[in-house]
Amino acid sequence: MQENGSNSPPEVTEFGLNVSAINKNGGGEGVSQRRGQIIDFRGMIQDAIKGASNEISINTLNYNPDPSERLLKPVSAFLGANSEMRELAAVISRDIYLQNPNVRWDDIIGLDAAKRLVKEAVVYPIRYPQLFTGILSPWKGLLLYGPPGTGKTLLAKAVATECNTTFFNISASTIVSKWRGDSEKLVRVLFELARYHAPSTIFLDELESVMSQRGAGPGGEHEGSRRMKTELLVQMDGLSRSDDLVFVLAASNLPWELDYAMLRRLEKRILVDLPSKEARNSMIQHWLPPVSNSGGVELRTELDYSVLGEETEGYSGSDIKLVCKEAAMRPVRKVFHALENHQQGSQDLPFIRLDTVTTSDFLDVIAHTKPSAKNLVEKYSAWQKEFESV
Repeated sequence: MQENGSNSPPEVTEFGLNVSAINKNGGGEGVSQRRGQIIDFRGMIQDAIKGASNEISINTLNYNPDPSERLLKPVSAFLGANSEMRELAAVISRDIYLQNPNVRWDDIIGLDAAKRLVKEAVVYPIRYPQLFTGILSPWKGLLLYGPPGTGKTLLAKAVATECNTTFFNISASTIVSKWRGDSEKLVRVLFELARYHAPSTIFLDELESVMSQRGAGPGGEHEGSRRMKTELLVQMDGLSRSDDLVFVLAASNLPWELDYAMLRRLEKRILVDLPSKEARNSMIQHWLPPVSNSGGVELRTELDYSVLGEETEGYSGSDIKLVCKEAAMRPVRKVFHALENHQQGSQDLPFIRLDTVTTSDFLDVIAHTKPSAKNLVEKYSAWQKEFESV
């Protein structure tokens, strides 16, 4: 990936592309040394535009000094003249984050252990490569498991924002195809593209949907599904033996359904548990501060955050956000009647003053909004005791 922190223009530009930036990412000995290399790059770019313009956004080939943009090398340089593999690579390339999701480490409340492990696996090997050699070679796989709504996907977004890597956001729909043999090819192209754009991070969300235990179920398992899983395991095993900076980050709500061979390849496994009391206090204070302003309407709150932190025990992060939203809606509902009677077509809304949200309002919302995953806590803890690796 090209870091665009400098404002200086590129030395050589072909079709709007910084050719020297591509060469810096692994293209050879230096574009400016021989004109022949520049001609080769022109042919690669022309081939990518002609053969894959309907599949891959050409904007990814444009030089942009904005560091939030991800400048990728042309796919044709990786695939050559193989049109079938180019089409498969185009499918995978759609799931590359080209822009940052704008989620920072500090935006994630709690989850200190998970953030530390992700930094060890992704950030520090790139920043301090001299430390991660031999037995200290970087981790190749990390599994985040736990109840839904606890921040597993949010951690992945922070990786895409904070880490200077090419981020592949992969789901089951990306690598599962109805055509015979395409699923295995998609998996192979995914890992080859990740090595080509290294340093890379492959994020597999809802991992149990693609890597459930092989042969599970009363009717057995479809042959195509078994071949796809086998190819994924083979690629991850080869990844652990290579020096490429490619990291697999996986998230699962049902870790007990995962294949044991996949668990072995995910070297670090960490429970992303329900938030602690301190984290719940911080979340409520974040979503319902003493004074907030939305759309020109001021909303005030008088909340005892310590009491609410205790009362929301067993609630996930997404549950707490839902409760805060419902509590904020209570005073808004009281002004709907005035808004409905307001003269139709008038651009100016009547003066609106919302009631203050109190602790009793919040407790009343809690009584009618139950946690979504409280009953699964013991099951996650039991699985953690058997398979934890931190």
